[in-house]
This record gives sequence, structure tokens and C-alpha cells, in this order.
Amino acid sequence: MKAYDIKVRTVRGRRYADPYPVERLKRVDRPTTIIRDDDVPRIDEREQGFNRAGRGDFGPHLKEQRPRFVKKQPLSGAAMQMSLLLKGVVDGLVAARKAPLPDDPEFMAFHIKETAYFLRADLVGICELPPYAVYTHSADARDPELDGKPVELNHRYAIAILIDQDWHTARATTGSDWISNAMSFMSYSTSGFIACIVADYIRRLGYPARAHHAMNYQVVVPPILLWAGLGEMCRIGDIVLNPFLGPRFKAAVVTTDLPLAVDKPIDFGLQDFCSRCKKCARACPGGALSAEDKVIYNGYEKWPASVAKCVGMRAGNMKGSGCGTCIKVCPWNKPDTLLHRAVGWTMRHVPLARPIAIWADDRMGYGRPHPEEQWWLDLEDVKGNGVLTVPARKSRTRHERR
Repeated sequence: MKAYDIKVRTVRGRRYADPYPVERLKRVDRPTTIIRDDDVPRIDEREQGFNRAGRGDFGPHLKEQRPRFVKKQPLSGAAMQMSLLLKGVVDGLVAARKAPLPDDPEFMAFHIKETAYFLRADLVGICELPPYAVYTHSADARDPELDGKPVELNHRYAIAILIDQDWHTARATTGSDWISNAMSFMSYSTSGFIACIVADYIRRLGYPARAHHAMNYQVVVPPILLWAGLGEMCRIGDIVLNPFLGPRFKAAVVTTDLPLAVDKPIDFGLQDFCSRCKKCARACPGGALSAEDKVIYNGYEKWPASVAKCVGMRAGNMKGSGCGTCIKVCPWNKPDTLLHRAVGWTMRHVPLARPIAIWADDRMGYGRPHPEEQWWLDLEDVKGNGVLTVPARKSRTRHERR
């Protein structure tokens, strides 16, 4: 069957569904950081940082705070509740007969991306699902039957869906005040909503598909983002940074056997940039990020970071809800304007300009909070009984004290 005739953005005769100029990115065969495929172990989700905090690995304070650190702020609690409600629709029955689809993986990849963009995704990428990106066991403290259950997932492809955490809010926040968790879970729940619809749609086409989102992942997201061409590893722990959104996003994933053309990894010079910048390490209020060189850990080349200190700040923050200071101060966290697209192009293509851009980012005051633009309410449920109070004024972050 021939591909359907759909009018879309074209560049040199090729169709692109993406709202950002992804066709201008340099594509490479492998991610720009070393991944020793044979040495990367599959991970038990119960060993993820927040789950370790919940069982007491990082001390009694974080064990106590882990169940409440999102819910204590009403907006983030509401967004998290939506993620919980989506747990029941991540998988389902597959249509008994396959739909009459074009026998064209490239077109079907374009179609699935366009479907996700129709549902208001910000960026989408596709890769083959690396076996090491699948958890060995699930973690679910709320359901003993699912907690520790072995993960069986053999789908061939992974569709990654990114949702922007909102530049205007990121500009206003300090990074560790009362909106931080709401920014995260707005993106988590929205990407999860889109992923659940896309997965259900694919199942209706006659192919197996499962959605993976916050509160219900069966996959490790960063390697999928790397292979799907949605970013490079950055200095912010295990975070993948996108050339258009920076680190200001959260992701959901759909795994499936629907034949799809895959994207290639990208190289926009981030390894050189992050080796010079170190702004996130200087600003991290928990001291979790390192200014040192990269190391090999579990088969990945990455900048070292302290999971305990990061979780300690995010879950244990008593003067805010969560923490995203590293995202806030990152020079790649910029609005989508003509000026910043031009600067982004320069950062990708002119290595000699990167030190100047890092200096200018500080000089121009990027990364500093703008409290006059705050739109959210600082409210806290202190005792977990639904009674909200205005929290005491929080202390300043490292970055603000500089």
C-alpha cells in the first residue's frame, strides 16, 4: 500500500512532523557518551533512588518524607494523582486483526509522531528498545502483588514522548521552591496521558503496545532518549539534555512491535559544553553534582553524581516541594525564540563560542529567579490531613547566594 498523501513540513523533499528543526541536528551511529552494551546490567526498579529512600536506605528522615514530598503541595499532588489514575490503562487487549496499514516503516514512524504531536507532545523520537533499558523487577509500594514482580517486556521499538515543563514557570522559580514538583508531575502526567492514548491506538491497529510513565515505568528512560535522538547525557546526573528544551522536560515511553523506522542519536557538542560549564554543579543546593571529569559506571560514561544527596534535597526539602535547581540554571534552559535558536545553532556548530556563551549566560543573569512573575500559590499540607497552610519563607539556594 502506498503512503498516504499528507501535507506536512518538508525540508529538501523529506517530511517532518516535528515542531522543532530536528533535521538540522547532526546524526551519529552511537550516542556521544560511551555505552558498553555488553557491560550494562539490567536494573531492579526497587533500587531507584526514591524507592531506596522509601525503604530507609538514606535514613529515617527521607523514609518519612518519601511518601509525602509530592503530595504536600496541592498542585503537585493533583498532578501525581492523575499519573496514578493512568496506571490502569497502560496495557490492554490487542485487536484480533491487523488494520490495513501502509507497508512502510518510515511512513508509520512519521504517522505515530504526528499522532503524538496531535495529542500535544513537544518532541518525539523512536529507537529500537535496548534490552538493558528494561527493568528486571517492578517497584510499587502501594501494591504488594506488583512490588518486586519480574518484568517481561520483549517489544522491539520504543517511542519516547517529551513534555516541556514550561519556560515561564522555570524563569520565575528559584528551582527549589513550592512549584518544583508540580512542574515535574505536570510533565509526567501529560506525557503519560499521551503515551496511554498512543499505546491504545497502536493496540487497536492490531499490534501490542504498552505505555510507560511516572508511577508505572517498566523501562529506564535515559538510554531510550539517547538512542531515539532526543538528546545527549549531561552533567546533571542521569539526565538527558535536549538541544531545544534543554533539561526542562519529562518523558513517557511507548514500547511496541509495530514496525517503525528509527531515529539516530545526535551530537550537538554537549560533551564539550558540559565539561566547560559546571553551572549546575555550582548551583546544586544539595551538593549532589560533581565538577569532576566523567567516569564509567554500570557500563555508561557519565559525570558522577550523588543519588543520596540528590534524593535528599528533592524528597527532604522542607522549605519547598522537590528541587529542579539544576534544570533552572542550565544555560540550555531557554525560551523558543529566534534569538535563542540562533544561539543554540552557534553552540552546536562553533566550539570556540561555547566559553563565551557560558560567561554571557551568567553575565546576563540567566538562571536567577524572578519572584515578581510567580503565579502559583505557596501552600503546604503539613500533616497530610488536607489542611493547607502558608509555609514559612524558604532559604535561598546556593545560586541565589552567589
